[in-house]
Amino acid sequence: MSITITQGIDLTPSPFSNGLEHWSYEDGTSGSGAYDTVTTARVLGGDVDFGTCLELTKTDTIQKVRAMAPTPILPETYLRISARVKVITGNLPAVRIAAWAGDGQNNNVASVVQTGPARALTSYGDVVTVSAIVGPGLRDGVDMVWGAVPEFGHFGLDLTGPSGAVIRIEDILIEDITAGFTQQSMDTVDVRDYGAVGDGTTDNYNAFVAADQAAAGRSILVPTGRFYISQGISIGSRIRFQGTIEMPDAAPLTLTRNYDFATYVDAFASEEVAFKKAFQALLNNADHESLDLGGRTISVTEPIDLQAAVGNKNEFAIRRVIRNGQFYAQGDTAWNNTVVTSTASYSRSNPKILSNVANAANIAEGSLVTASGVGREVYVTRVNVPAQEITLSEALFDAEGTQTYSFTRFKYILDFSGFEKLSKFSLQNIELQCNSRANGVSLAKTGLTFHMKDCFITKPRYRGISSSGTGCQGMLIDRCNFVTAEGQTAAQDRVSIVLNANGNDVKLRENWASQFRHFAILSGSNNIVSNNHFYQGDGVQDGVRVAGIALTRSFSASTIVGNYVDNCFIEWTNEHDENPEFTSGFGFASLSVTGNVFMSGAVAPWFAYLVVKPYGFGHGISNLSVTGNNFRSINGTIERVERIDTSFAAIDPSKFRDIHFSGNNFNNINVRTENPAHLSHTENTAASSWRIPTQGALPFGGYAKTLQSLAPQGELKNNSNQRTYDFPSSRGQRGNAKNEIDLYWPQATKGNVGVSIRCD
Repeated sequence: MSITITQGIDLTPSPFSNGLEHWSYEDGTSGSGAYDTVTTARVLGGDVDFGTCLELTKTDTIQKVRAMAPTPILPETYLRISARVKVITGNLPAVRIAAWAGDGQNNNVASVVQTGPARALTSYGDVVTVSAIVGPGLRDGVDMVWGAVPEFGHFGLDLTGPSGAVIRIEDILIEDITAGFTQQSMDTVDVRDYGAVGDGTTDNYNAFVAADQAAAGRSILVPTGRFYISQGISIGSRIRFQGTIEMPDAAPLTLTRNYDFATYVDAFASEEVAFKKAFQALLNNADHESLDLGGRTISVTEPIDLQAAVGNKNEFAIRRVIRNGQFYAQGDTAWNNTVVTSTASYSRSNPKILSNVANAANIAEGSLVTASGVGREVYVTRVNVPAQEITLSEALFDAEGTQTYSFTRFKYILDFSGFEKLSKFSLQNIELQCNSRANGVSLAKTGLTFHMKDCFITKPRYRGISSSGTGCQGMLIDRCNFVTAEGQTAAQDRVSIVLNANGNDVKLRENWASQFRHFAILSGSNNIVSNNHFYQGDGVQDGVRVAGIALTRSFSASTIVGNYVDNCFIEWTNEHDENPEFTSGFGFASLSVTGNVFMSGAVAPWFAYLVVKPYGFGHGISNLSVTGNNFRSINGTIERVERIDTSFAAIDPSKFRDIHFSGNNFNNINVRTENPAHLSHTENTAASSWRIPTQGALPFGGYAKTLQSLAPQGELKNNSNQRTYDFPSSRGQRGNAKNEIDLYWPQATKGNVGVSIRCD
């Protein structure tokens, strides 16, 4: 505060010449004893050094002199209290400036220092000046730090030491020296001026609140020191940190005018703590929808539990964004998996529950579940310890009864799984540098439209993005880059997966992923996978390849369009069905694979780009569209582009319906798969019955069910070599494999025909 603030205010106490009734030998408050009633004190005129002054004989161990009139203490004001004294006779005492600090209710503020430094008087007749500075903040030169609570003081001095001395005291002077600490031209409020103490233990909540309220458009300065704040606080003024603050984990710091990551780093002097506090503020403040990391790299030594960082919220459904920065995983053991094995029971009648779970308390939510009969990417969504039950993200296809399960909890840089529900949350322009130690992101248990845009997940140890519940519902992954930690590992030996999703309506668009075991495990329906490039090759000749995309529900209703499917394949299973045998419904149905580039190199001849793998018998295929794709094998040929994986069960071709397999390009593929299959057949010897093979052209070993069209290619002739215009009848599903058509002519006929034959 400028000195002009106290202009017009009389700070200096009454001179002694006005009478000793204005001066107290106690604390100066109302009712205190005054020196006009004391015979050992008098007003003396004509002193050679002081003129008129107070002369008194020291009779108490601490002889007090206090002004009866209170001096106001204004915010940000620094006062210097001074007096000149000399000893005439008697024992030599010490002298110090002293005061009584009062609050707004006229109570003494006992917690503040109310005496200045003492000075010994060592000779008679020598004039000694004693002074002390009183102010709100712990600044250099301030002797009595009063903070923001005292509103007035009764100032004077103390004479300490032996009694018996005769002492003369000149009028006490009080000056506003605030200008020596703060300049009027400086647009800054120092928190020390409101009582803040940077000792790491004093609670500075009230001081920071007072400084913010007084700032009135000015900025707040937090000077060097460690300032403890005991509870959550919102600062509405601009703020600058030279020192740091400490707060309980559950206490938010909301900087409404300086909501940027750099300021939080300055405030907490730790990137990890700063990020947690900034994220906590993001979900506790309506003024900002995004946290901009400002291009900073945040070194992370352990998983960041984001729900624990917020502390006071388990659900959040307002759009929030973290953008523009990098997280860099460091350290070692904090990233190790936690693995628990336990016996548990499973029943198809309760398909997402494990019951009678031994040691349930030791199993972490978000753990990957593995055991016989468990499909890929099944996670622990919730653990009910009293009931010894675990809720699973997916059903199990063949785990009826009791067995031992393994529960593996991966450690993620950004772990949202503690949230019960998190919707409309977005990561944009973020890199998670996992360094083959950490994993990327674990989603909340439930929620809608989690969005990652223009992000990088680099070298995750096991997982890039994991969903242990339905926090992936409507998830959007756009223009992200996923870089492997397993580039030198054979494809079938890799363990890292880019992402999984259990919810519906997932959109994967324009992403790039290199050499993971899988790009995406999708168990929901109505997904769109478009314009991605996922490469999963290795340097092994005739190498095994694994699925780039695995659809784990028989009814998919998904679209895979415009992708570059590079040295991997699309796998369609029903491994997350508790009853994998077909009983009713659609079976394997509703999938569109359109306009993709499929390429492979140096793979085994039996490799295929589209694989259907039923986990139970009786399924057919319906409403499948495979159109406009480019299939290309290099460094060797493959037999065909599609196949059935019969590891668990076969497909029933009699249940094929509405299969469209057309308009595709085939390069170094031995069999051109089509439905309808367009074939040319020649009979050189006239016969009334022709057997027309489909030569394996129908998809997935389909039966030759229907002759869709027939057209003569040249003249048809009878046994007499005469032109004939007869039209045959047909019968499908002929031959041992039921993949041939018979034509029946009214008379023996020979020639060449073009036919279109359907498997559905």
